[in-house]
Amino acid sequence: MKPSIRKISDITGFSPATISNALNHKKGVNKETAEEIFKVANEIGYVNESKILRIMLVIYKRNGSIIDNSPFFTNLLEGVESECRESGYEMTICNLDRRSDSYETRLEEILNDRSTAVIMLGTEAQDEDFERFKDAKCPIVILDSWSSSMDFNGVLINNSDSAKNAVQYLISKGHKEIGYLRGRFRIKAFSARYNGYIRALQKNNIRLREQYIVTLGTTMDGAYRDMIEYLENKPLLPTAFFADNDMIALGAMKALIEKGYRVPEDVSLIGFDDLASCEISTPRLSTIKVFKQEMGQLAVRRLLDVIRNETGIKTKTQVCTEFIERDSVKDLST
Repeated sequence: MKPSIRKISDITGFSPATISNALNHKKGVNKETAEEIFKVANEIGYVNESKILRIMLVIYKRNGSIIDNSPFFTNLLEGVESECRESGYEMTICNLDRRSDSYETRLEEILNDRSTAVIMLGTEAQDEDFERFKDAKCPIVILDSWSSSMDFNGVLINNSDSAKNAVQYLISKGHKEIGYLRGRFRIKAFSARYNGYIRALQKNNIRLREQYIVTLGTTMDGAYRDMIEYLENKPLLPTAFFADNDMIALGAMKALIEKGYRVPEDVSLIGFDDLASCEISTPRLSTIKVFKQEMGQLAVRRLLDVIRNETGIKTKTQVCTEFIERDSVKDLST
């Protein structure tokens, strides 16, 4: 007799509807019932290796200089975890580091595991890094990045528009000399934010001044050290800087204050991410709030859509942000 939901129902005593809900990880089936149903389904061969049993969050690292040093990703991971739990899926985490000797072996295991769906945290990934994932035997959604080839589903921040709006805010406050604190490790998100910075200047007919673009390390300590070195030469500073993220902005702020500059009286600053430390810095950092936990939840929901109703259509979901006005920008318009 061919394995069927009716057969599982006869063995377990549960209704076909309950069995169907359990096998599809729908809400309303308790853990013990689901475990018994899956046990029987495996024993009679109804569930095979093509059934998705778990979700793996793959944390992809090129050098770890972004992911390893920012609290940004804690909330992102919490969102993935909570939505997996709510949907009845086991969640596992895998660090996939290009620098590791076991990188190729681990990558092959991930790509060929038909029982696991993957959310790839692609913050540090470049387009060439996504190429290997095209041959995956499992469903994949990219989180916090995207592939220009459009071969994958993605959930990411609306980086360019968010940066443009932040720079526009500076312009509305009377700033016309606006610099850019540029992260040295150029992830795709930073490039999109630079694009937004340029768009805002162009829209307002403000000339880009290369001397106002300062490249800094992407850790808080690295940004601080590089900014100290930059300020040693007593450069001509703009009235405001937009930074690639809060870690860079806060490191630069520390250096500016140490060198005798007042923030925001002498130099205004805007960051990106809205880390908890922005609220307790002195001055409090104006920044762009990213809905981190919600992004993680959205990535899981999109992955579940792919698992249950694969149509072949790929989507790129850009999550909008919110500008948080605090104390680090001086109003020059008055």
